[in-house]
Parts: sequence; structure tokens; C-alpha cells
Amino acid sequence: MVAQLLGLALLYLTTSPVPFAANGMSVYPVPTSAVEINPNWEVVYQDTNVYGVVGKAVILECGPTVPDMYIWSFTQPGTEAIRAVVYNLGKGPRIQKLAETLGQITIISNSAAVSIEKLPLAAHGLFTCQAFYDIEREPKVYYYYVHLTVRVPVSKPNLLLSDASPVEGSTMWMRCILENGTDPIKYTWQHETRNGNITVIAQGSSSIINVTDVNRNHTGWYRCVATNAVNTDSSNRLWLDTIFGPDLPEINVTPFSITERGYSALERETVSLLCQAQSNPASQYVWFYNNSQVYTGPQFTITKILRMHTGDYACLAQNTYLNTRSKKTISLTVYYPPDGSPICSVEPALNHTSLKLICSWPGGFPSPGLQWKGDLMQDLFDMTQQTKASNGSAILLPSGGLIPNNSLFTCVGSHPALKQQTECSTRTVLPPAEPLCFAYVTNSQQYLMLSCSWDGGAPKALVWWEGPGGQSKGGQENSNILVLRYGTARSGKPYTCYAQHPLLLQPKTCRLTLEAPVLLTQRRVVSVYEGTDVQLTCNLRANYLPVNEITWFNNRGADIQDTSKYMLLRTSAWANLTVRDTDETQDSGEYRCSTSNAVGGAEINVTLLVKRHPMPPNATLIKATYNNRQRNQVELEWQVETEANGGWTGFSLEHRLVSERPGKGRNINGSQKQTEEKAVATDWYQNIIQDPNARSHTVQGLTPTFTYQFRIMSINYHTVGYPSAAKTPAEPRNNMYPAVIGAAIGGMLFAAILTALLLVYIIRNRNNNPRLHDMLFGSQHSQSRENINFPEDEVVSGLEGGGREDRGGSSSPGPAIAIPRAASPLTIPPPSATPSPTPTLQAPPTDDNEPVNVTITVKATGS
Repeated sequence: MVAQLLGLALLYLTTSPVPFAANGMSVYPVPTSAVEINPNWEVVYQDTNVYGVVGKAVILECGPTVPDMYIWSFTQPGTEAIRAVVYNLGKGPRIQKLAETLGQITIISNSAAVSIEKLPLAAHGLFTCQAFYDIEREPKVYYYYVHLTVRVPVSKPNLLLSDASPVEGSTMWMRCILENGTDPIKYTWQHETRNGNITVIAQGSSSIINVTDVNRNHTGWYRCVATNAVNTDSSNRLWLDTIFGPDLPEINVTPFSITERGYSALERETVSLLCQAQSNPASQYVWFYNNSQVYTGPQFTITKILRMHTGDYACLAQNTYLNTRSKKTISLTVYYPPDGSPICSVEPALNHTSLKLICSWPGGFPSPGLQWKGDLMQDLFDMTQQTKASNGSAILLPSGGLIPNNSLFTCVGSHPALKQQTECSTRTVLPPAEPLCFAYVTNSQQYLMLSCSWDGGAPKALVWWEGPGGQSKGGQENSNILVLRYGTARSGKPYTCYAQHPLLLQPKTCRLTLEAPVLLTQRRVVSVYEGTDVQLTCNLRANYLPVNEITWFNNRGADIQDTSKYMLLRTSAWANLTVRDTDETQDSGEYRCSTSNAVGGAEINVTLLVKRHPMPPNATLIKATYNNRQRNQVELEWQVETEANGGWTGFSLEHRLVSERPGKGRNINGSQKQTEEKAVATDWYQNIIQDPNARSHTVQGLTPTFTYQFRIMSINYHTVGYPSAAKTPAEPRNNMYPAVIGAAIGGMLFAAILTALLLVYIIRNRNNNPRLHDMLFGSQHSQSRENINFPEDEVVSGLEGGGREDRGGSSSPGPAIAIPRAASPLTIPPPSATPSPTPTLQAPPTDDNEPVNVTITVKATGS
């Protein structure tokens, strides 16, 4: 069946649908209606035209619906051979080897359309798609002829000029050269001027244009633009330079001034002659003065032109490329008016009793005309004397105070070289205010200078000095200085300055009376409390004569400078001294302020009294108690004697600590034993309480093992009251010391009772224990022949020699017994240097389980 279908005759149906582009691919659409079979069961043929671009992609359609089988074939133009490209007989598409020469061919899924990417020029030709429908029932065959036209875009054009520098009036051509591009191609020629304006001068299908009669307006940039159905591209621009000229030169004169004979210029001005002639390439210029070459270049400048430069100036322009030239000549006449404008001034005359008006305008040719004008000049015309001279005019005005103040006089000047008249004005002005006199001394203090000035005014006033003793100075304008040697000025004598102005009948005066300086102070006696800062003032009374620097001397006569103790603030008229942190003994006394000038000196004394603050009342420490068992905090209370005269600003709380240092002694047997403890007190440490209303304070951070002492004293600024009696803090009320002492006393009493009972027992049972009895009391027959009233005496005798003789020289035979007596540790007297024979009882220990030691000294003597 398939073979029969492939052998069917072909029917060509030609169509011409409109192409469209999608995703860069040129596609010619096919009818989208369903496949319809000819009633005569003939094969149906359809023709389409598709356009593609080299290197781009294109889609070739095979019917509106997917056939059961299809075969794509290609026929190269100029041949009749049809060759298979791709087919699908129901088992998937199969691409043939021929497809490699026609581009990258792929089958679009779910259709029989073919996509060709990177389209080559070899793909140009006829593509045939044979489509088979319903092959299982009644086969239907369609032939789709797709005529693929592959177009080539135009390449970048290359512009070629027959002559890039044509001469004006000649002929030239321009050609636009393309390497590739599918016809038809349209060429457009563009012209761009120097200022950037672009115009189209020609367009058409020809790649060459001819330009006849080239002129200077053709100069500019040119480019050609090539356009076909695919794209548009333009060439690089080329510059067309038209050669022409030179035209007739034009000469511009600066500054511009035209006369009957041509151009004119003012002498000593800079004259510039500029020659311009249109030419390409640019013209070369040569300047001639009276047919003599003087300069080469377009602009000929004459600096400070002179009258001798009058003459004819010609400019020759030449085009060296074409060897052509042109020339123009002008006439220049040099005129020179006077420089600037007329100068007007008013000057004194007749020893500053009259005025002279002077108007001058020197130079110029011809000489300028000068004339005074004004209403006042008309009134004074008969009384004035006018003198004319070359380039000037002078008028002497009448004297006698006839000229009012601030009178205006105007001088008008004219010159043929000037279009307008020029004028100047001057006024007669009386100096403002009054003459000013003052004196000053040179830095080296060698000279005293008296200065007198009366500034301003027109004309200037005449100033001179007259002083006592021939100390005078002749007249000078505006100001005058009389120089005197330092110290030669006359004190109390006036020095008079005279100032004469032509507008006044009488001169003005000012006087200086030189005096020695006078110093003032606000207070001659200044009283302050110690510890404060005090300021001493010293002012200079107004004086014509300047003084030297004001100097302060302290209470010891030393020159005062800025230090930590003293601070100086001074100007030319005053000096203030500040004494810091005053002290009664160091700062009290006479301070001296001193200065001098060229006439004399002056000084003033200021007494500074520094007083101590009153003695504050005494404070008494009434309570010092530990407030806990740890003994590290003490509560203190005090009171102040309010009936005292002085006040107080706070308190000084002092404390010191007492440390224990053991002492050494010897007992009866000669061995070392601690016998005493000696207290050593440290220095007092101070704590300031700035609250004057405080009456109690708690001291913290004490060391429990030390004993402290406290005392209090009141403070009044820098004055301190007497310290109170030192107090040692008392123990708190619930301490254990009484209980321990009571237990110790009880233990000693108990030990004494036991000892007495033991002795009584031994005496009563001496027969049962004779050896113990004899050891303690000796033999029965040994008895004392001396009555011993106190057992201590016997103990002393035992210490001295072990035996004691009676008054007759015999030893005492009887034993001596010292009965121990209990003593309280609170009543034990201070230890002495001699060991006591009295029995020593140690205080019972705090632990009840330890034994009580009792020492008994017994001496037995034989008969």
C-alpha cells in the first residue's frame, strides 16, 4: 500500500501566502483547515514560499494536522532530482545524511514541521513534504511544496572617494562597495557638516554617484547606507576636504575708529590689524607698511603705536597649495589725545590765606581745550585772575573768606580725537572736627613726640607748634610732630598747635599741658580673712602724656610678676593685682603701685590686712562605745560649747590606735617570765566632718585586736579649736568580761579553801603521816623562837638566805608558814622591779575543765 501511494502521480497547486517572522525565524504559513480529499480520489498539491536568512532559523510546515506518515525531500535549484531529507513511516522520524548540508534540522514534536537552525545558503531550493492520512482505511495523500528562499544580509559598506581633496569647481565620484547582500539593495548618501548637521544628498539602487562642480559647501563627512529586505548597515564616514581660495581679504582694526582718510588710532594704544581671507588650506598672510614687508601672520599688532606709524597697511593672502593670492590695503592715521582726563586741584596761596584752582591735561595733538565753569565762577569772574599756559589753566580766587565751604569747581577738557568732552571737578572742603593733639614716647624712651593733625579738607591745612622756652616747630601741611628729648618737656606749661585753612579768617588751636601721672585706687586699706583671694586696684587718672607700664610691688618690696601666688591684669590705664589664698603672716603689709612718664613719676600704697578667722568653740566627746561584739564599729557623740563667741564650719575627728608590746622579768627561781604589757600609741589620724550641725558619727572598719583612742575638735575655715580629751571606746553592755572575772575569783577562793583543809588534815593526822608532816613543818621539837606576825616576813627571809637569826644571833627553830590570800585581777597593783614574795595566784582559765595552779612557799628552820 505504501509503495502504491509513493508511485502516485503528482498534482501541483501553487499558492502565495504572506510570510511572517517568529523568534527570529522566517515562516511562510500554510492553510489551517482540515485535510479534504478530492472527490475523484486524486492526490492534493499545495505550494508555499518561505524566506529565511543565512545563519538564522526557519520552520517548514507539512500540513495543518499530523499525518500518519510523511516524507521530506529537497530539490536543488536548476536540477530535477528529489532527494529525501527526513521521513517518518510510523516508527519515528529518521533524518538522512543529506540534512547535514542543509543546516541543523530537527522535527518539531507533535507535528511534521521541520526546523532548520543556522540556515546555510545551500538550503535555498524546493522542500517537498509527502503526507499520508488514513492509510488503514482509505488512504489520502497530500503533497506540500515549500519553496525556501535564503537571503543574505548586506555587509558593512565600504565608501570610496575618487578624490578626497578636490579643488573647488572640479568633478568627483563616490562609490559604495558591498561584499555580500541579497538584491534588491538601496543606497543612501549622507553628508555631515562640521557642526553635526546630517542631510541626505542622494539615494537609489546605484552604488555610485557623481558630483559635478565641487564647491566649499561640499566639505564635510560622508557615509553611505546600504539597505535590503534583511537589514541596513552604514559605512565609516570619510572627510571630503574641498580646496579653494583665497578670497579677497578683510581687515579688522581694533580699536575701531574711522576717519575721512580711513582708520585712526590713538598714540600709545595697542592697535591690532586682523586679516581674514576664506581659503582651504588656510591662507598665508604677509603684511606690508608703505610697500615694505613688516610682518607675517594673520594678526599684526602694534603695541604703543606712535604718530610715525601713520601710513598704508596692506594684507596679502596666498594659498600655497593652489599658488593663488589676493591683497587688500587700508590707510591708518595716528592721533593722540592727552593721556587720561584733565586733573583738577585746589591749592593754598598767599600763605594759606587764599585759593588757587589748577586744571592740567598735558600731552595730546593738538593741545586740548580747558575751561572752568560753574555758577560760582560766574559770580567771581571779575575778581579772578586766570593764567593760561600750555596744557593747563590756573585761577587765583579772592581771599578774605569769600569762598564758602564745600564749593564745587569743574574744569572741562576737549580734544579733536575724542568724541565727547571730558571734565574733572574739585571742591574746597574745610577739615571736619577739630585739630587733634596727642603725645607719645618712642620705644627706647629717648624722645617725647607731640603730634598735631587736622586731617581732611581741600586744600590741606597748615599746622605748626609753639611751646614754652622756644620749643617750637615750623608749619607743615595736614600734620606736624614736635620732637623733644625725653625729660626735657616743661611740666605744667602748655604746648599750642595752630592750624590755618584758606577758608578761615583765623587759625584753630589745640593745647597739650604735660603733667606727671596721678594714680588712684578704690581702697587704700583692704581687709580680708585668710584663705581668700583679694584684688588690689590701681588706676591712672586721665593724662595727655602716655606713661610707662604700671608696676606692682609686694609687701616685701619685690617686683610682682604672674605666678601661682599673684595674678596681674593690666591695660594702659589700669593694673589690678590679685593675691591668691591669702595668709596672715606672709601677705599682710604695704603693697605699692608705681608708674612714670616723660615728666615725672607717681606711686600709691595699698595696705592689705589679712585677718585670721575667730577661734571656734571647744567640742567635748561625751560618748565612745563599740556597737557590736566584733569591735569593728564605734559610735561617737559630742557636744559644743555654744556660749563661745566664734562660729564653726565643721569638725575634725581624730583617732589613733594602741598596740600591745610584751615586757620581760625574772621569777624567784631566776627563769624568764612575762611580767607586764606596755602600750605604744601611734600618731593621730584626721577625718574632716563638714557638717556643722553634726553631733554624732559612726567609725567603721576598725581592727578588733587593737585599742583605739578618739578625740574631737571644731573647725572654723582655717582656724582649729582645742582638741577634746581622748576617749577609749567602752565595751558594749552585754559583754562577757564580768562573768570571766567572777569565775576567776571564785576559782581562787575554792583553791584557797581546799589548801587550808589539806593543811588542817595533815596537822591533825601528823602521827599517821609523820614523814609528810615533818617534810612540811619540820620536827616537833623545832619551834620558832621569834614571833612572826606576818607570813610575808618569813618569805622574805627565806629569799635572802634560807635562814634568819634572832636578836641573840641564833636561828629561828620554828617553821614559817605563808598563808596565800586571793586577790582580784582588777585590784592588782602595777608590777615593780623587785619580785614580790607574796604568793602569786594566776587568774582561772576560762575553760572549767583545766586545773587551778596554786603556788605555796614554805620555809622550815631547825632549833
